[in-house]
Amino acid sequence: MQSKSQFIAVFLVFLFVSCDSNQVFDEYKSVSNQWQKDDIVEFKFAPTDTLISYNLFINLRNNNDYKFNNLFLIAEIDYPNGKSVVDTLEYKMAQPNGEFLGTGFTDVKENKLWYKEKFTFNESGIYHIKLQHAMRENGNIEGVDALEGVTDIGFRIENINE
Repeated sequence: MQSKSQFIAVFLVFLFVSCDSNQVFDEYKSVSNQWQKDDIVEFKFAPTDTLISYNLFINLRNNNDYKFNNLFLIAEIDYPNGKSVVDTLEYKMAQPNGEFLGTGFTDVKENKLWYKEKFTFNESGIYHIKLQHAMRENGNIEGVDALEGVTDIGFRIENINE
């Protein structure tokens, strides 16, 4: 009986993993109950092919404690040779009526946010992807110290289907 339940568990894991054939890299990091403005979430990736282009995504899970309709991020890619590319990004997180975008049946919504399209990791070695929020309240020059409502931050690399 135990071997039958083990077989079913292995089969379900295999089925779940095999359904996402585009995935090259997909990792999440949890945030405590608040994402501090100085907390940099970092992901490391070593590409196996420096000739293929990929689509890059930032994944974010938020709950009802998130009080903004947008999100500003600073994203940095550090290349193996020491070069860095920094982008300031803005994403829409809610409809005008306050309804959150993203998928999910509970109060947690998951957002798959475009970062770079047809990106080539053209150097061998380890790349570092660093994400930091850059939120501010209207009329306030100082940034939001503790961003509430973000539960997880992820980074995803997908093969391009052409």
